[in-house]
Amino acid sequence: MTGTFPNISISTERLVLRPFEDLDVEAFAEMMNDELVTAWTTVPQPYTEDDARDWITRLAPAERADGRGIVFAVDEFLTQRLVGIVHLQNTDWRVRSSEISYVVAPWARGEGYASEAALATAQWLFHDQKFERLELRTAADNTASQQVAQKIGCISEGVLRGAWIARTRTDSGEWTDVRTDLIVWSLLPEDLEGVGDQPADGFTSFGDWN
Repeated sequence: MTGTFPNISISTERLVLRPFEDLDVEAFAEMMNDELVTAWTTVPQPYTEDDARDWITRLAPAERADGRGIVFAVDEFLTQRLVGIVHLQNTDWRVRSSEISYVVAPWARGEGYASEAALATAQWLFHDQKFERLELRTAADNTASQQVAQKIGCISEGVLRGAWIARTRTDSGEWTDVRTDLIVWSLLPEDLEGVGDQPADGFTSFGDWN
């Protein structure tokens, strides 16, 4: 059985999670060219406006249409400025499970936006879509993203050894691949009880952004 997520928006006290628009291309490309995004995700570098446009107009809509997931642009409510992205992927409609990944723009870090957006997505997924499991994977060295997982109530389930290829700068300034472990986290509906009101903030978790 395969379903499709509705093409909706989600509001929090400070954020609006919404479908991407053509006007987001420039800001999205700038965000995805950040060094921490390069280090922890699979995005091509440099990430061009053509890459951003292809993601916004073709790849992201196809995720939802095919039932594989949904992509949200995350705006700051007061300024309507793009602060990040939340991506649900690898969705299993029979098991009622999905995997979350996210990116926060460099200028917006330290404000708790990552966990606020992730928590809002989880609440919507469990309450409105009646899902039973949300999964998150973080690199062993990505402590900021691990703090987000902990803050929204995720439980660490174990380590996938050598399961990810991160990127790091060499002494000459070039990017090189580095194999690393992944920590697997899960969130169930009952885990949301007692989640704190002050979100942590993080940089990126993982997803196939190509």
